[in-house]
Amino acid sequence: DTDCRWGIISECVDDRRPAERGRKGGPDPDPEVAGKGYRRLYKSRYDSISTYIYQGVSSEDGQMNNRILNMYNDIPVPIDEDKYRQLREAGIDPLLSQHIAHIFVRDPLVIFDGAVEEVDDDTQTEHFESIQSTNWQSVRWKPPPPRTGPNDPHIGWRTEFRSMEIQLTDFENAAFTTFITLITRVILTFDLNLYIPLSRVDANMQRAHGRNAAVNGKFFFRRHMAPLEKGDDGFDEQYTSMFSTVNGKKSTLPTVFSGDDLSALNLTSTDSDVSSWEGVSEKRRVAPNASGGTEENSYEEMTMAEIMTGKGDYFPGLIPLVYAYLDHIQCDSVTMDRMTTYLDFIEKRATGQLQTPATWVRNFIRNHEEYKFDSIVTDSIAYDLMVACKEIGEGKRGAPELLGDVVIKPILASDAYQTKLDSTRVVSNDHIRSLLQRYAARKTKFDETIAVEFQI
Repeated sequence: DTDCRWGIISECVDDRRPAERGRKGGPDPDPEVAGKGYRRLYKSRYDSISTYIYQGVSSEDGQMNNRILNMYNDIPVPIDEDKYRQLREAGIDPLLSQHIAHIFVRDPLVIFDGAVEEVDDDTQTEHFESIQSTNWQSVRWKPPPPRTGPNDPHIGWRTEFRSMEIQLTDFENAAFTTFITLITRVILTFDLNLYIPLSRVDANMQRAHGRNAAVNGKFFFRRHMAPLEKGDDGFDEQYTSMFSTVNGKKSTLPTVFSGDDLSALNLTSTDSDVSSWEGVSEKRRVAPNASGGTEENSYEEMTMAEIMTGKGDYFPGLIPLVYAYLDHIQCDSVTMDRMTTYLDFIEKRATGQLQTPATWVRNFIRNHEEYKFDSIVTDSIAYDLMVACKEIGEGKRGAPELLGDVVIKPILASDAYQTKLDSTRVVSNDHIRSLLQRYAARKTKFDETIAVEFQI
């Protein structure tokens, strides 16, 4: 009884040994296995992230500038100590070193013939990717691949958002993909802060699996996303780190306020029993919460409708923020119409006006003439379900309960683009000029047509 595939896939590829799961028994330590097969691993290799890696920057006057330190990384992060030490000695910052060392607590799952000893680690990244590509986390940080020639495409640093569920139609997939892309632009352009403790992120991942969680569930989300200014509710409030009390012992650490200059703080604890902190650094114990009030009040439980459309007078909602961004960049009318269609669709999913695919599938099975309400999906029911999904995706079957008034145009084999996409460089400058002149002429004709339409 689940609305997501994430947990099922996570269990399917969970190759941890009993000792790595924290259980007794299992095989003896194996020196050929990462951590000898006995390092405690708290998650499957297909799971949510265990650490934030962006520390942000401080403003010139030493303020936090709406950034975090390390206090939201509040869950265990097992690492390969040797890899961490090697990265730190090479000058890599602590959080990125921790992230990479965390990936290397696993063994590779896939190794290709001819890509082991034959790989030159000075110029190729196959060995790293064999680990990286089999750690399926909800977000993936991807370094650029090496370029082997001057004409190779330039691929920069990337971040993959990997938790989206596949939808039945190209329209749905395009809507959610576009929405995520726009949210990244909103965060960067408006300098927003959406951090919450990773323990709450994990709680959200679990809650998302519940039946109809998209409508009825509640999820932890930040109340204030923008930097607080003097006079705002919550400005200059005292921050209390979640690490201020460890093992029942309270530290005597300096009080931290939202307006404090962090560089001027005395970060030395007077607690003599250092061992009681179990490796929690001084800086981490006093790390203040990102702007938005005390730690307990910086985030709260919200429904998906509230997250998307807003709550009260303090949380604007993600969809209104996307509209604000589109207005900020002076989005053209044609693109805005398409974006409005996508955003209206997402809002209706969040508010329950439209069903999620999980609800649609569940209703289809429950209404099938062969289903006996015994949790058994027969071959016939499964076949009919697959046919229905295929027909909806191809535009042959309407599904207003899923898509509202959106009509999926039929996908026909005759419409397929048969020409192979070619990336061979055009050598002739004359040919390039000819192509550009043809495009410029077509653009001019298009502009004239639009101008006539506006006059009409």
